[in-house]
Amino acid sequence: MELTEAMRTTGTCRHYADTPIPDDVFRNAFDVARFGPQGGNRQPVRWIVVRDAARKQALADLYLPMWDAYFAGITGGTVAVGALPKTVQDADHFARHLADVPAIVVVCAALDGLHPTDHELGRLSVVGGASIYPTVQNLCLALRDQGVATAVTTLLCHEEPAIRDLLEIPDEYITAAHIAVGYPEKSFPKKLTRSPVEEIVALETFSRPMFTPAAAL
Repeated sequence: MELTEAMRTTGTCRHYADTPIPDDVFRNAFDVARFGPQGGNRQPVRWIVVRDAARKQALADLYLPMWDAYFAGITGGTVAVGALPKTVQDADHFARHLADVPAIVVVCAALDGLHPTDHELGRLSVVGGASIYPTVQNLCLALRDQGVATAVTTLLCHEEPAIRDLLEIPDEYITAAHIAVGYPEKSFPKKLTRSPVEEIVALETFSRPMFTPAAAL
């Protein structure tokens, strides 16, 4: 698959077929994903592929109460999202069928492999994720290349202590994301809804657009 097409069509899949994912598909994807950029080549990311039905159900049971609270906020108007109503309904379906996906990949990261430089700024620290999430996106693209869909969620990270016990994760590792993996029930999207380049790219200063609509290709 051509790279640009993969990048444009690797959306969040919320409806999966029950077809198992072969080991060689996972191996190929992890083999590519590991080349994601990371600070100092520390390679902090570790993966746990969860296929066992009981463990998937345990993860789903932890996920659903948090989703229900978030979903109530969306429907009640206290949580703002940019998603279309159908997308929100699909996300609700996903939450209620998380245990049915063929596999859930738990993304772990070694604490001593992260180097946050923003933790003393008095706001949310995010920089440590720069050594994690490029590798996660590599995995999603590598699976897309093989016709496999994904959905990345960080909601379950709130339940890290319980997940640590469930999956026997060492104390020196954190959970950074959970990825539902499976063949899509329907076709991949041909077009994802994203803000146009003219609205998200500035030149020199934040409020000075780099491109004008007339220059768009």
